Amino acid sequence: MKLQTKLALFNLLSKLVFSALFIGFMPLIIERINTLQTDRELIDKREEVISLVSEIGLEPFITSETETGFGSYNILKEEFISLERAELDEDWNFIEVATRIVDEETIDYRVLNYSIIIDGQTYLLEIGKSLSSIRYSEKNIRTVILLFLGFFITVTLITDLTYTARVLRPLRIITRRLGTTSSPSFTDFSPVITTTKDFRQLDQTIRDLMARIEELFRKEKEITVNISHELMTPVSVLRSKLENMLMKKDLDPEIETGIDESLRTLHRLKTLINALLMIARLESRQYLKEDDVNLEELVTEVTGELSPIAADAGVRITSTCTGSCLFGKANRTLLFSMFYNVVNNAIKHTPPEESIHIRGERRGEKFYLFITDTGRGMTEKQLEIIFSRFRTKLDPDSDSTGIGLAITKSIADFHAIEIKVTSEPEKGTEFCFIFP
Repeated sequence: MKLQTKLALFNLLSKLVFSALFIGFMPLIIERINTLQTDRELIDKREEVISLVSEIGLEPFITSETETGFGSYNILKEEFISLERAELDEDWNFIEVATRIVDEETIDYRVLNYSIIIDGQTYLLEIGKSLSSIRYSEKNIRTVILLFLGFFITVTLITDLTYTARVLRPLRIITRRLGTTSSPSFTDFSPVITTTKDFRQLDQTIRDLMARIEELFRKEKEITVNISHELMTPVSVLRSKLENMLMKKDLDPEIETGIDESLRTLHRLKTLINALLMIARLESRQYLKEDDVNLEELVTEVTGELSPIAADAGVRITSTCTGSCLFGKANRTLLFSMFYNVVNNAIKHTPPEESIHIRGERRGEKFYLFITDTGRGMTEKQLEIIFSRFRTKLDPDSDSTGIGLAITKSIADFHAIEIKVTSEPEKGTEFCFIFP
């Protein structure tokens, strides 16, 4: 998972957890706030009534027709005010939930009870608000808060994604540069523009590291190329002299055998030098990629050249290709060597009467080519070093250099071809080439 996604998800989850806790406690909080607000409204209305009575007296409220008291309800029966004479042993000043019957309808109210003394007479003032109207207000508040939370979470998620994408842009540039670098040569050494100190340090460290690695590989390639070129001349001279010695008449048989063995050794040495030169040139990108290669035809050419060797070893080679298999911007000679090395290696390690099958097929935008043998296979430890140079034990009686598969890997990397190898001891090995 990308860092940007992780940061956005963390922010989202933290907001969701906070929102869940808030929603859990929200009914209690809203109820408490609404109750306090209702009580405050009742107290304010009480003060207004007392102020009004102080100004104009009781005559407008309690007349000879309504000597017992005064009562008023609004049209929806949501609020009421009553003022009546009362005989109380103590002063009243409290708020309670009480039931009132209005027009034969039972309604629950939150009622403020307050006693006042006017002209030596005690009166009880009651101001009430229906619980249904209070709950309706709570519902509206709850709906508004939930809508606001949803809007808040959505907006903050979008802003988090936008901000983290902007902040992490230098990191994406750095990883893209590294991902497009298929060799130690780091082509883009321009600094990443960012205000984040950590990213600047990371970018500078990577550029310094890649510069040192490139210099070390350059020196290694120079040494490899120079040594290879220097060795080619004495090898050619020795080979020429030994061949001339073989042309002499009446040559001792033991000497002739020794010369033959020396020539085979020189041939292996020359093959090894040429292989090292090829790897160095591949890593230096000295080969051109200007061919459009039909992979089916190339496989047929490889199998045709190796068929006599396979026949001598008693091994069968079969091939099938389906779908379009034209690979553009490639080096045909190098691809031939890549397949040749793998198929030739399979022939060497496949017992007589066994088979090698080459299968190509298109999957989506990619082309897959499998080379499968029923040979002796490899262990997991051998698979780990299969493309390493000089890690295989050389056979004195063969022309093997121990770097054939290393060349194959270098050619594949040069063409951005992915290689996957699966193997099982005593059952066989499968090479899978995935062409972009």
